Amino acid sequence: MKNRIRDLRTERGMTQEDLAEIIGVSRQTINAIEKEKFDPSLPTAFRLARLFELKIEELFSYEQG
Repeated sequence: MKNRIRDLRTERGMTQEDLAEIIGVSRQTINAIEKEKFDPSLPTAFRLARLFELKIEELFSYEQG
């Protein structure tokens, strides 16, 4: 699933570790989500959207393929 996590995180001067700590996941999870190798759970997606003050569909996009 495509996402804007890396751009939003770096715009705010956050490291992967910072973001992981804030939303309660590991840095490796953030890395995998940013590289689009892992889709977050729904609760994690909601926490990310809330943090970045976006709707989930503004943060993530799904393209069938």
